[in-house]
Amino acid sequence: MLRAVKRLPRGVKAGPDGVPRCFWAGTDELYGRYHDEEWGFPVAEDGRLFEKICLEGFQAGLSWLTILRKREAFRRAFRGFDHTVVARFGAREVTRLLSDAAIVRHRGKIESTINNARRARELVKEFGSLSGYFWRWVPEPRTRPRRLTLAALHRLSRTAESTALARDLKVRGWTFVGPTTVYAFMQAMGLVNDHLEGCAARERAARARSRFRVPGAPAGRPAGRPTDSPARRRGPIAS
Repeated sequence: MLRAVKRLPRGVKAGPDGVPRCFWAGTDELYGRYHDEEWGFPVAEDGRLFEKICLEGFQAGLSWLTILRKREAFRRAFRGFDHTVVARFGAREVTRLLSDAAIVRHRGKIESTINNARRARELVKEFGSLSGYFWRWVPEPRTRPRRLTLAALHRLSRTAESTALARDLKVRGWTFVGPTTVYAFMQAMGLVNDHLEGCAARERAARARSRFRVPGAPAGRPAGRPTDSPARRRGPIAS
C-alpha cells in the first residue's frame, strides 16, 4: 500500500536531504547551512550585527548568495568587522579594499561601511552596545502575521518598524540603510522569525527566540519604540 506524501505549504521545498526549507534556500549547500543555522536565529553579538548590516548594504543589486560566498573574504578585508577598527580606516585602506578582487569593489559601499563604523561607535556610546540599540526595534507581536505563509511573507519586504529604524539610522548619519535593507537585517538577525510555516527551521528559531534574553539598554532617549515594547524589556521575546 502506497503511503500518502504530505504536501508542503507554498514556498516550502524539500532540499536534497529531504528537509523542508524556505524556498530561497534552494539546493546550494552553503545557502542551506545558512538557512538552517543562522537566518532568523537571534543574535546579540555586536560584531555579527555590524557585519550583517554592512553586508546587507553590499548586497544591494546583488544576490545574498553572492555575498555569502564572499563573506570570509569580507571578514578578512574588514578586520572581522570590528567597528572600532574599521572606524579608523582611511584613504590607504579604501585603496586596498578597491584592489581586493575577493570582495565587492564598490567605492560607495566601502566608504559607507567605514562611515557606518564611525556611527556605530556613537551608538555604543549612547546605548552601551549595538545590540542594546537594535533590539529596541523588535515588532510588537500583535503587528505580526498570525501565520507566516508565502503570501504573508511577500507583504513584509518592509514594515513600519524597519521604516522607522531606517529613518533613525539615517538621522544618525548611517548610509545604505533603506527600509528594505533594514528589514532583511531584522530577518537574518532574528528580530523577527520569517521562516515559513512548514519549514523545519521555524520551530527551532522560535525556541531560540523564546530563550533569548533581550539585551538591556541604558536609560536615556528612546530609539523610537514605545516604553511597553517587548524590545525594551529584559526577558524572552515572543515568537
